Amino acid sequence: MFDALFEALFSYRPVVFREGDFRFDVTTASFFAALVVGVVVAAAIFTYRRVHVGDGRVRDRVILTAVPVAGLGLGLLCLFPPTLVGRAAVNQQNVVAVLLDDSRSMQIPDLGGKARGTFLKEQFGAPDSPIMKALSDRFLVRPFRFSSTATRVSSGNTLTFGGSQTKLGAALDGVRDELAGLPVAGIVLLSDGADTGDTALNEALLALKAEKLPVFTVGVGSEALPRDIQIDRVSTPRTVLKDASLLLDVVVRQTGYSGRTVTVDVEDEGRIVGSEKVQLPADGSPASVRVRATASEAGPRLFTFRVAPVDGELVPQNNVREALVEVRDAKERILYFEGEPRFEMKFLRRAIADDKNLEVVALQRTADNKYMRILGANPDPEELVGGFPKSREELFAYRGLILGSVEAGAFSGDQLQMIADFVDRRGGGLLMVGGARSFGQGEYGGTPVADALPLLIDPRKRASDPADLVRLKVTPTRTGQGHAVTQIADSETASVARWPELPLVTSINEDLPVKPGATVLLNGTDERGRERVVLASQRFGRGKAIALTLQDTWQWQMHVSIPLEDQTHEHYWRQMMRWLVEGVPSMVDVRVPDRVEPGDPVIVEATVVDKQFVELNDATVVAQVTKPGGTTMTLPLQWTGERDGEYRGTFVSAEAGAYEVTVDATRSGGQVVGSGSGYVRAGPGEAEYFDPTMHGAPLRRIAEETGGRFYTADAAQGVAEDIRYAGRGVTSVEERELWNMPIILITLMGLVCAEWGYRRLVGLA
Repeated sequence: MFDALFEALFSYRPVVFREGDFRFDVTTASFFAALVVGVVVAAAIFTYRRVHVGDGRVRDRVILTAVPVAGLGLGLLCLFPPTLVGRAAVNQQNVVAVLLDDSRSMQIPDLGGKARGTFLKEQFGAPDSPIMKALSDRFLVRPFRFSSTATRVSSGNTLTFGGSQTKLGAALDGVRDELAGLPVAGIVLLSDGADTGDTALNEALLALKAEKLPVFTVGVGSEALPRDIQIDRVSTPRTVLKDASLLLDVVVRQTGYSGRTVTVDVEDEGRIVGSEKVQLPADGSPASVRVRATASEAGPRLFTFRVAPVDGELVPQNNVREALVEVRDAKERILYFEGEPRFEMKFLRRAIADDKNLEVVALQRTADNKYMRILGANPDPEELVGGFPKSREELFAYRGLILGSVEAGAFSGDQLQMIADFVDRRGGGLLMVGGARSFGQGEYGGTPVADALPLLIDPRKRASDPADLVRLKVTPTRTGQGHAVTQIADSETASVARWPELPLVTSINEDLPVKPGATVLLNGTDERGRERVVLASQRFGRGKAIALTLQDTWQWQMHVSIPLEDQTHEHYWRQMMRWLVEGVPSMVDVRVPDRVEPGDPVIVEATVVDKQFVELNDATVVAQVTKPGGTTMTLPLQWTGERDGEYRGTFVSAEAGAYEVTVDATRSGGQVVGSGSGYVRAGPGEAEYFDPTMHGAPLRRIAEETGGRFYTADAAQGVAEDIRYAGRGVTSVEERELWNMPIILITLMGLVCAEWGYRRLVGLA
């Protein structure tokens, strides 16, 4: 609107005045004409000085003098013809690149029911469209399509809108490189602005600004969708043990369906393994739901999260998300050290006896310096023959460590430090179980083990202090309600209801304060209503430490009120043991991305340590990559030099599907360090359909930082007129006369009318 009014008054668009230079043509005739006008002005001033105005007020005399003088001055200006000098590209001698978004999000029908891609093809697809014809009349037009990269095309009619990414920075870099050395007047970029190229845009803008290459951006799509449901994000573990009970967090966001209840389904390779309902909150607000599922099959499993499309949704594609989970069928070995015979150890071992993925090796002290070993299914006669491990190599061979009722004095100073290092450096899981010689009663205060635990232990506490005999009802905290270890029933709701029904426990260690940053999962309430911390955890270095202050969880199995077939106690301890060893690193810890685009590079990283978990920089590290078709390739990994023990290599995911990456590490002489594995999926991404609105901010930024201009889809026709010479190529000088602008005639007429009106007002006419 403003541009049209400006052009009507001043004959040219604002951009012409911004980019042009003013000049006055001075001739001999102009000087004589100016002299005549000067005489006339002087005569006018002299005349009006002699005029008697009212009571001699000066104001009237000044106004009546100024008006004709202004008019004559404007006429004098026209005698020195003002000219606007600018440079323009010679028709069809400068290049304009038209960069068209060919990604999947262009299929979204949010332009009055019309798909974004349809708009692109209608307005910029055919060479004879009005906008393309206007551009072609002035420039050599070079069309490009882009999603992840920019590719030259014959016309926009060839677009398929199948790209799974929108990388604005890579596209702009590609066009700039493609047209290097040519007289480029500008780039026209048409997109919804949903950039998935991370930080590449920043670098591209720096290069464009350095070359003074303007980008004119057109935002395609609506900045707000009236009706849409999308799965915002999902949270899954990367690796789990076979038959693990998974708690999968899903966040749903909606617009236009507030208050509606929908169902979130979880599928494992097409089979529904979990389902949960969620009521949608207010528009734009997230709704979180936790879905329980079981990882029943080993290997890489593709979990699909789905909300059925609702009538009226514009983008049903964002109702689905996928996550790759590696399900490991392995034996996780845990060392349990108990200082005295008691029921807790017996029933704990019984609870997990049938779990094929857990192996508890027990060491029970029977007398001073005498121990009973309870080894696994394939016992090593040398294992624990000397009692509790005396070397880091021996202790670090386990992935979890349980300390029962055994005092700190049973360990040497080096062993106490080893236990802390087991969590800190090795990344293992440590669980201290309540007992007569645990926590403060075990005199752990002031030891390295106390540093690792989530509860503060008073160093003044002595073994002579008795345990608290109470009747305690155990319930999960708000945080604990959704934690994997507290799931003792078929659903989270049923688990929360089941905890208060369990028999009361009667023996607990002293009331210990919780460290800052620790998480309390279970509390106990005694008969007087006082709360006690029952289960707490914290991260410590690479691993985690857990404190269970109860001494008699076996009552959840043996109490008279518990039916023989009840599995609550067994289920609790299986969940606890699996959580204890979850995420514990191996000697060769492999990291690969969850998903890549087919054809993209895959970065394989591995951290290699020795048996004492000291990083190795001199290892030979080789990855075997098994492709989706079953063929293999060898990929050597090189030490990065950035971190100790870190190795890296890259391969290209030429095929779609799951890639298994197995990394083996050896030392000089062929000494085997260990091996590790990971999975990566090559397949189309989902990002194009999420947050599917038109993102105007990055498009405006591109235009502003490069000297271009941003347009909405409705105003896109203006781009052909606004592109100017940008300092390169073949140009011509254009001179535009300004004396005949409509605004000058309007101003002159206004001055004449103003003088006449004022004279009538003061009684002089």
